[in-house]
Amino acid sequence: TGANATVTVAHSRTRELPSITRQADILVAAIGRPHFIGADHVKDGAVVIDVGINRIEDSSAKRGYRLVGDVDFDAVAPKCAAITPVPGGVGVMTIAMLMRNTIRACEQAPGAA
Repeated sequence: TGANATVTVAHSRTRELPSITRQADILVAAIGRPHFIGADHVKDGAVVIDVGINRIEDSSAKRGYRLVGDVDFDAVAPKCAAITPVPGGVGVMTIAMLMRNTIRACEQAPGAA
C-alpha cells in the first residue's frame, strides 16, 4: 500500500552519491555546501527538502551576500513534485516549533500557573 520506507543516510563524500540520491522519493539535503545537490542528484517527481543555509558573496545584494541552500534550486525545481526554497522554506517551521516547545516547557515547569 506504499506505507513502507527505507531510510538511507549519505554524506558529501559518499561514493556515487548522485546514483544513491536519485533513488529517493523524498530527499532531505543538509550538507552545508551551497548548491551541492544538482539536477543529476534528483529523480523526476521527487520531493526535495533543503535544510541547508549558506551565505555566498553577491556584490549585487544590499548586504554583499545572499542566502542559498544546499540544493541548486533553479536546476532542481523543474524535476520536483515539490521543493522547499532557501530562504523561506523549513526555517519558518523551525522557528514555529521552537516557539511551541518553549511554551510547552514553560507550561510544564514546576510552579507554572
